[in-house]
Amino acid sequence: MNNVKVPSALKWNNATKPSLKLDATASAPLIDAHIHIDSYPPEQQELLLASLTDSSVETIIAVSMHLASSQANLRLAERWPGLVRPAFGFHPEQPLPSQAELDLLFDWMNKHIEQMVAVGEVGLPYYNRLEAERSGALFDLAPYIALLERFIRFARKHNKPIVLHAVYEDADIACDLLERHGVTQAHFHWFKGSAATIKRMAHNGYYVSFTPDLLYEEEIRSLARQYPSNQIMAETDGPWPFEGAFTGQQTHPRMTADVIRAYSELTNQDEAAVRPLFYENTRRFYSLSNL
Repeated sequence: MNNVKVPSALKWNNATKPSLKLDATASAPLIDAHIHIDSYPPEQQELLLASLTDSSVETIIAVSMHLASSQANLRLAERWPGLVRPAFGFHPEQPLPSQAELDLLFDWMNKHIEQMVAVGEVGLPYYNRLEAERSGALFDLAPYIALLERFIRFARKHNKPIVLHAVYEDADIACDLLERHGVTQAHFHWFKGSAATIKRMAHNGYYVSFTPDLLYEEEIRSLARQYPSNQIMAETDGPWPFEGAFTGQQTHPRMTADVIRAYSELTNQDEAAVRPLFYENTRRFYSLSNL
């Protein structure tokens, strides 16, 4: 998520569902490469997950906020095997817990290494730091960098992909750490950054994912035009809400179809070819065929 403040979930009914209609030219399954499914109200989690088959959504990557979130996503994965693929980690846009609490998280992740598809969501607190600096408060980034490096070492040790919240100048710090530890399976979700950083990430083989704001946000549209097509995925970052055509709608994994359609139009490609590309990219990055 852009930050840790999850908005109150909107009521989900027929009036607020995205108007996605599948046809033969867009028949490849969908994968939501980044969603906080455990952040939806419990009763909406079940409704949403039950609706995925009818939405042609094959899998969601359920990223976590902290230990309790990781445990909740594991329970969802156990109830919805194959549909929910959990990633475990600590979202950086929140105060750091004690060292003892972090040790508990890493110990728990070690015990559930076979159940986790990736390390994530982890990264650096760009938005909270920016807010602190604007208010004149001091912000110590060093402990967050140290924690990110610990997650990267963990991913390297266990040969797991890592899902990153690292934008603008923070992405360069993340790239430094990834390069230092030889980690190449990195997914920068909802990325924004400089041309030089984009070039560096693409050269290193890192993946990026686009949210529904690809339909209306020029910064994201510019990224989509230039990033290698074999290193892109679609996500929702739900329950984060979106604007434009999505205003007032509960964020749903089916919106990845709209992302893919927007990408095909933006890059002047046939949607029938682009949708399988997103599907295979995501399966390859998360090694879904091996689960």
